[in-house]
Amino acid sequence: MKNISKLILLSAVTVSLASCDDLFDPAIENIKDVNSMYNEPTYADGILGDAYILMPYSNGSVNDVATDDAVSNDNANGWRTIAGGAWTSQTGLSNDNWRDRNASIQHLNTFLENADKVTWAVDENVNQMFIDRLMGEAYGLRALNLYFLLQNYGGKTASGELMGVPIWTSSFTATTDMNVPRNTFAECMQQIFDDVKMAEELLPLDYVNIANDSQVPAKYASLGVKNDAYNRVFGAPVWCRMSGRIAKAIRAQAALLAASPAFNPGSGVSWEDAAKWAAESLKSIGGVSGMPQKGHVWFTAEEDATLGASENHPEIIWRGGYEDNCSVETDNFPPSLYGKGRVNPTQNLVDAFPMANGYPINDVHSAYDPANPYANRDPRLSEYITYNGATQGVNGDVINTSADNTTNNDGINKEAGYSTRTGYYMRKHCRSDVNPNQSSLLYKRHYVKRIRYTEIFLAYAEAANEAWGPTTDGGSNGYSAYDVIKAIRKRAGLGVGGSDPYLESAKASKEAMRDLIRNERRLELCFENIRFWDLRRWNAPLTETAKGVSIKGNTYDYIEVEPRKYSDYMIYGPLPYNDVLKFSNLEQNQGW
Repeated sequence: MKNISKLILLSAVTVSLASCDDLFDPAIENIKDVNSMYNEPTYADGILGDAYILMPYSNGSVNDVATDDAVSNDNANGWRTIAGGAWTSQTGLSNDNWRDRNASIQHLNTFLENADKVTWAVDENVNQMFIDRLMGEAYGLRALNLYFLLQNYGGKTASGELMGVPIWTSSFTATTDMNVPRNTFAECMQQIFDDVKMAEELLPLDYVNIANDSQVPAKYASLGVKNDAYNRVFGAPVWCRMSGRIAKAIRAQAALLAASPAFNPGSGVSWEDAAKWAAESLKSIGGVSGMPQKGHVWFTAEEDATLGASENHPEIIWRGGYEDNCSVETDNFPPSLYGKGRVNPTQNLVDAFPMANGYPINDVHSAYDPANPYANRDPRLSEYITYNGATQGVNGDVINTSADNTTNNDGINKEAGYSTRTGYYMRKHCRSDVNPNQSSLLYKRHYVKRIRYTEIFLAYAEAANEAWGPTTDGGSNGYSAYDVIKAIRKRAGLGVGGSDPYLESAKASKEAMRDLIRNERRLELCFENIRFWDLRRWNAPLTETAKGVSIKGNTYDYIEVEPRKYSDYMIYGPLPYNDVLKFSNLEQNQGW
C-alpha cells in the first residue's frame, strides 16, 4: 500500500509549463474539476486512492492501553489520557476519525458518480472490467468507512433511540445542506450490507492471475474476454486492494457489532445474521478445517520468511504493504534492547491466560503455582508477553523486570517513559531477529495487519453460541461455536493428552461458553486494537483497574497501576463537539 500511496500522490500532482509572461502576469491556476477525470484515468484513480490513504488502520497505536489489558509508559499517549478520565467530545480521538471517515466517503461518492464516464482503456471490454473493479472497490471501501463510523459514533441519544450516523451516498458540494439528522443504526447497517453486496457482484474473491481462457468468469467470457485481458484488470498486481474476500470480512465485522448487547435490539441484525455472515466469510477456506495452523503466530519471523511481497500469510485476509524497519521493536522492546517499552501488558491480561492443561489459573484443577506463576502456562503467554526471566532480542537476552533489578532499566518503574510500569513488556508484533541498536541496526519485514481469519472465526463462535448454543451449527454451516474454540485452543497447544477437559465442561451451557469465547478473543486478539471496542459492544465493565506485579527476590507483590475512569454512558463514543454545535439536527449520544 505504501507504493500505491506514492503513485496516488504523484498522480494527483500536475506540472504546469508557464510562458515567460507568467513571470509578470498571474498564471492560470491549475485546478482540476470532476470533468478532468474523464480523459485522465490516473487522476480518476487518484480520487479513489484518497480513500485508501485515509483508511482507519494504524501501525503504531495500540488502544489496548485504554483497557484492562495494557498501560502505556508514554505520558503523551492519547489513549492513556482517555483511560484516565479525560475523554470528551472535544478530544482529537473523537474528531479525527469522524473527519477522515466522512472525507473518505466523499471521495468515494465522487468516484462512484463518475467512474463509468472515465476512459480506462481503449478496448471496450477491458474498459468495462476496469469500471466494474474500481467501482466494486469503492463500494467495499464505503462499507468499511461506515462500519468504523458506527463503531466509533453509533449509540443511543437522550431519548434512548439507537442511532447511527448520517448516510451519504452522493457527493456534496458547497451548496449541499449539511445540517441533516443521523440515520438510525439499522439504516446504516442496511447501507453496509447493500454496499458489500455491490462489491461482491463487481469484484473477484481474490486478485490472482489465471492461466488460460477457460478460467475467465462467465460474465466476461461471454463477451470474448481472454485471460491476458482479464489478468490486466483483475490479476495479481492489484492484490492488496479491496476484494470480494475483504468485503465479506467487513460485513462479518459489522454484523457482529450490530448483534452485540450494546446495539441490539434496534440494529436490525440478529445473532443468527452475524453467524451467517461470518460463516459466509469463512466458506472459501472450508470453515474450521481451513483454520491456519500457525495463525496465532502470524507475525513471527518464521511465518513470513518465505512470503513474497505480494503474498499473504494464510491467516491474513487483508494487510498493508511490507516495510523493512525496526519501528515496532524500537517502540516496544525493553530498554536494555534499545527499546522504549511503550506498551505494558497488565497482570489482568496475564491472569487471563490459562494453564497449559486448559484450566483457568483459579480453577482447582489448574495446578497453578503462585511461587512459579509463569510455569506450565498457555504457550501464547510467552509468545505475546515478555515477563520476568523470559528471553528476547537477537542474542536471546534474559529480561529482568523485577523491582530489585540493579543491572539495567528493564525493571519495573526504573526509568520514567521507558521501563515497564506493570512488570511486563509486549512481545506480540515484535520480531526477535530485529536489532534497534543504532550501532548495529538490523531491519526486518513488517506489515500492518488489517483483518485476519481468527477474528472472523471468533466472531462466528460468539454469534453461533448466542444464536443456537455451544454445539449447534445453525443447520447448514457444518461446525459450531464449540468446534471453533476447540480448534483455536488445540492450535495454541492447550489440553491434556489430546483432550481439553475445561472446554468439555464449558460446552454444557451457553453462559460458560460465552465466557470462554470472550476470553479466547481477549487472548488471541490482544494488542490488535480490538478489546477497546469489544468491552463496549458487550456492555461490559470498563473500570477494572489495570494491575501489575512488583517482584523482589521470590516475592510477587501484585499492585494497582492505573485506574480506569469511565462513566457508564461511555459504551458509546461522542460525536465531535464542534459538529454537534454547528449542525442543530445532529443529535449527540446520551451523556456527552
